[in-house]
Amino acid sequence: MRRFVICVAVAAVSACVGPNFHRPAPLNVDRFTAEPHAASTASAPGEGGAAQRFLDGQDVPRNWWTLFGSDELDSLVDEALRANPDVQSAQAALRQALENTAAQRGSFFPAVDGTFDATRNRDAVGVLQPTLNSGTPLYNLFTPQVTISYVPDIFGANRRAVESLAAQAEANRFQLDATYLTLTANVVTTAIQEAGLRAQIAGTEHVIALEREALGALRRELELGAVAEVDVYAQDAALAQLEGTLPPLQKQLYQARDQLAVLTGHVPADMKPVHFELEKLVLPTDLPLGVPSQLVERRPDVRAAEAQLHAATAQVGVAIANLLPQFTISGNIGSTATLLSDLFKPGTGFWSIGANATQTLFQGGTLIHRKRAADAALDQAGAAYKSAVLTAFQNVADALHALDADADALNAASRAEEAARKTLGVAHHQLELGSVGYLALVTSEQSYEQAVVTLAQARTNRYADTAALFQALGGSIAPVAAH
Repeated sequence: MRRFVICVAVAAVSACVGPNFHRPAPLNVDRFTAEPHAASTASAPGEGGAAQRFLDGQDVPRNWWTLFGSDELDSLVDEALRANPDVQSAQAALRQALENTAAQRGSFFPAVDGTFDATRNRDAVGVLQPTLNSGTPLYNLFTPQVTISYVPDIFGANRRAVESLAAQAEANRFQLDATYLTLTANVVTTAIQEAGLRAQIAGTEHVIALEREALGALRRELELGAVAEVDVYAQDAALAQLEGTLPPLQKQLYQARDQLAVLTGHVPADMKPVHFELEKLVLPTDLPLGVPSQLVERRPDVRAAEAQLHAATAQVGVAIANLLPQFTISGNIGSTATLLSDLFKPGTGFWSIGANATQTLFQGGTLIHRKRAADAALDQAGAAYKSAVLTAFQNVADALHALDADADALNAASRAEEAARKTLGVAHHQLELGSVGYLALVTSEQSYEQAVVTLAQARTNRYADTAALFQALGGSIAPVAAH
């Protein structure tokens, strides 16, 4: 019977109320898109036109941005990982979460406090019995003591609290990884955007130069009476319209440079300009996709949502434990004397030990509503986790569809640019022969300018969507350059 009572007591002490967390089962999927995607994209002529191959079952390489073959880009990413304030904020949040977890673990141990009281007293000996045996009304009293209190974790409230905080720290760890991933992707895509804008500006400036030459020739011929004045006006209007497209592109270029400055932890005025060009970037042609069912393991935002779900599960246990009786064991030991030299002598010591059990009988429904709130928070965390998983698969599917479309768009844009360039040459030749008017030349120049800009945009989109695929797949977690 005695052994049975001991076993029951041990079981009670080790009880941990509330639901236990179990990792959600991975999705049973074998592909990212509704239809099986092709093994490779289409190819296109010119820079950045190589076909891209999708490699199933292979993981994204560490520091994936190095695949673009730009030392300047690599240096910029490294600088961003060192100096970006968002990274520093996420690192500080992780340290805070780890310290909060360590602080909560301290509740597993007894609390020991030491105090020392020193008072000067005078008793009303004419009214009350003397406090001291000597009857002296005026005396000093010195009392050092040690107080020990311990709250046994009978129902696991503290263990669940530690579990919740540890899961929160894990969420912060994955949020730091997500910050690394987002930052590197933003640096890469902004650099690609800058390179694309430079290409669009260069193409636009080239066509502007052509139209200025044509306008100069028209004005000379107008002086000779070889052309009508309306042709000059038409060419001048076309030139002005084309020149009006240049300032917005330059504005976007400066904004991209400013964004790169902020991403690397600089104010724009202190940022040393880095000039990126599409021709100097390498298009990654081998794109590892990993295993679809393991995407949730690679995506830090999904892992952070899972950790938040774990923390919410543990908080339900905390709320349940708060509904149950609370036990406290306390004691103190010390000595009291009128002289410091008499402390701890026989007859001056005292001690006490006791236990306390408290059960809330009525608190206006506070505890039960907190339990229901914890249940609702758990449902919210579960829904947030499902949303994160669905978003992760959507991101990958969107990136795969984008790359397929980008390859076709680049192929069409390359052919359109080539045709527009040849058409412009024919228009110039026919104008020299007098078989067409200047309006035909203006139309050809406008078509060529649009084709040049469209081609640069198509190349930019293909590079940027390649980076987006790496980001959607989870990229490389906690890059070496960040440590």
